[in-house]
Amino acid sequence: MTPFNRIEIPGINGVLEIAVLAVAIYYILSLFRGTRGAQVLSGLAILYAALLSLTYFFEFDALHWLLQRFTVYLSVALLIIFQPEIRRALAELGPRHLLTSGSGERTVVETLMTAVQRLTENKIGALIAIERGVSMAPYQEAGTTLDSRVTPELIVSLFFPNSPLHDGGVIIRGDRLLAAGCLFPLSQRPELSRALGTRHRAAIGLSEESDAIVIVVSEETGAVSAAYKGRLRRGIDSDVLERFLSKQLLGGRKSSSVSSSRIRRWLDWARGRPRVAAHAIKGDAHGAG
Repeated sequence: MTPFNRIEIPGINGVLEIAVLAVAIYYILSLFRGTRGAQVLSGLAILYAALLSLTYFFEFDALHWLLQRFTVYLSVALLIIFQPEIRRALAELGPRHLLTSGSGERTVVETLMTAVQRLTENKIGALIAIERGVSMAPYQEAGTTLDSRVTPELIVSLFFPNSPLHDGGVIIRGDRLLAAGCLFPLSQRPELSRALGTRHRAAIGLSEESDAIVIVVSEETGAVSAAYKGRLRRGIDSDVLERFLSKQLLGGRKSSSVSSSRIRRWLDWARGRPRVAAHAIKGDAHGAG
């Protein structure tokens, strides 16, 4: 009897189980893709598989038995190591992502687009975090509590050079600006370019620890970047940013400022006002300068 004859063809239940398992594995891997946890997970998997294979091949029965029993403790260690990724995954399954967004979030998108446009035109550096499912209360407590309605004037004034709170980031929840001058965790991933400044590293770091959307405006060039799920897109124009915010906050519905922003750009061009040139998307520019 050949080894292939020992293989049993799965029935309908078996096919369904394989499909569910494949979807679950794909979803888990997609959560870890591009994060610090991906490197840790791959290293642990390779090390554990290699040790199991070696102990089985050389018939080290005692070590093989210990490694098999170690899986119970390994599961607890994985929960601790990958706590940010697990928390973000559970937040994505929460009710905030299942319910459609209201007019308040639509107004916030318009407000953010107006504020980003003014910051870009004046080359004012900014770091704006939009809270979603995962609470950012620890970072809020480290900053200055405001709890004010979000307006473009407020955002621009907070990041104006030499203002008391311009160095940190702001946290927005719904249509409220909760705090300013907040310190966000810096990403420690070794593959990041050294040319990335503190704001960009803080944006990536916060997006790794939570499901927040983080907008960065460069003080040197006025270019706009967005970080989400541990990935950074640099040099995006206003149309791309607005579509991205509408997709994440409004469930794909565009805000009413799409047409108005285009009209403003045409008016700016007709009046000859200087504008920062829009850059093409460079994709996930983790290693870009």
